[in-house]
Amino acid sequence: MKRSNNKQKEITAALYVRLSRDDNLEGDSYSIVNQKKLLTKIAKEKGYTNLLIFCDDGISGVTMERPGYKAMIEAIENNKISAVFVKDLSRLGRNYIEVGKLTEEFFPDHDIRLVAVSDNIDTQEGENELAPIKNLFNEWYARDISKKRRISYKIKGNSGEPLGAPPYGYMRNPDNPKFWIIDEEAAAVVRRIFNMTMNGIGTEQIAETLEKDKIMTPINYWASKGINRPGKKNPEYPYLWNSSTVIYILDLQEYCGDVINFKTYSKSYKNKKRFANDKENQAVFKDVHEPIIERAVWEKIQSKRGKTRKRKKADGEKNMFSGLLVCADCGSNLWYHFNQKNHDIQYFNCSGYNKGDRKICSSTHYIRVDFLERVVLGEIRRLTKFATQYETEFAQIVMGHSIQTAEQERRMKQKELNSLTSRDKELDVLFEKIYEDNVSGKISDERFSKLSVKYDAEQKELNIRIKELQDELDKDTNKSVSTDMFMTSVRKYTRARKLTPKMLNELIEKIEVYQAEEIDGKRIQRLKIHYNCIGSIEIPNIDKLPENNVSVHTRQGVDIHYAACAG
Repeated sequence: MKRSNNKQKEITAALYVRLSRDDNLEGDSYSIVNQKKLLTKIAKEKGYTNLLIFCDDGISGVTMERPGYKAMIEAIENNKISAVFVKDLSRLGRNYIEVGKLTEEFFPDHDIRLVAVSDNIDTQEGENELAPIKNLFNEWYARDISKKRRISYKIKGNSGEPLGAPPYGYMRNPDNPKFWIIDEEAAAVVRRIFNMTMNGIGTEQIAETLEKDKIMTPINYWASKGINRPGKKNPEYPYLWNSSTVIYILDLQEYCGDVINFKTYSKSYKNKKRFANDKENQAVFKDVHEPIIERAVWEKIQSKRGKTRKRKKADGEKNMFSGLLVCADCGSNLWYHFNQKNHDIQYFNCSGYNKGDRKICSSTHYIRVDFLERVVLGEIRRLTKFATQYETEFAQIVMGHSIQTAEQERRMKQKELNSLTSRDKELDVLFEKIYEDNVSGKISDERFSKLSVKYDAEQKELNIRIKELQDELDKDTNKSVSTDMFMTSVRKYTRARKLTPKMLNELIEKIEVYQAEEIDGKRIQRLKIHYNCIGSIEIPNIDKLPENNVSVHTRQGVDIHYAACAG
């Protein structure tokens, strides 16, 4: 039996074919079909009748982690193959060290005959002294292609063209694949997720709701549309959402209409693993495509999600004030509690109080939830009344500085930004020109390297300053836009009768809570409300505005009265 197996092995050869993006440059002779035809013909001419074909299509030769290649190695280790046929040594790989070990050690140890057709190598006819040099040149080729592709990738990314696939909620424009358009079916789910978050619903609850309503997860949604995206699909039950997917969607700035390139990078052309890039190394292009989510809403959610985890009530529901209250004395967050004997009595106190050795606050800053609700609703009513009946005065308070001065500063920044952006585009053109000149042989690799280093250094300095200016202009613009949106939100709640999580999220940034104190025989609790975009403001005492005289009976003989803290 063993002899029969040896005879089978003697007539069995592996035909290994591989093609990647790098090799497409070589023309049709490198196609998978033509490689198979060529190797089949040569192997049969050399007496091999049992041919096993191993294929890796679209995988770089720089990595040895290829399924077809690994299957061939396994077959060799199982003593099933006596020869390996490839078009040339670069098919085995473009890693000088790994291919060298393969041809110099592994194949000889397993008595494998190697035939590389185009390189005129057949180990049965003797060693080829040029094989190591060919392997070295194959790796150099991969390195050179990687360098030129990185430059091309950089030029493309810095032009504002999206480098990645559109996120859930968008799809490629059929008329121009370089741009995205809204996929209304998926975008409706994205809007729903953001709206639920604004209403104070947590990510786990959102995931449970989407699953209950049988909304397909992004990866399964794409699969249903015939779009192939990497990720684990579950065709039997495609509705299994989890909080991490919801969090990922809430994080995506692309929903504001932006393109963000260079979010990841690889450390080497040999290492295909992607790493998260620092913010300052990313290229952000705003308002490139139609937004799904308003920018102010996205920014509001980012600021809220960065705060302390919200505490839950006894029944598991989160309190809407959690994450909004801070101690006016030590700056710590206030923690939510409820009375163990009577769960209807809910309150907050300073997290920095009574922490043993880590005690950082001398007072509890105790405040009842029912008191908070009445005070905040009353202040919002005063604010909305003031905004609608005294719109000019309200706008002046909100802006807080001279519009003319701000506009002059903005124009100067914009002028500098335009000049730097123009030079940045010139450098992109220069990069592209020297890249083409190098490919055509007009300039040497050495000259190309020096120029690319010089241009790259200048462009890095430009990009730092461009980002600084853009951030400053964005803050100015966002302040104006956010102020308009804030005033719109204020008007929306002119007839509000009840406080809601969405109302708090849209209007309030934080609330400073002071320790209650005795003033003129009354127990007084002061609060300072900081509104989104405008901070804390002092509403003038005008007769037409309602007063906010809130008092709550906390226990027998003790009342707590509200007093506003000046903005």
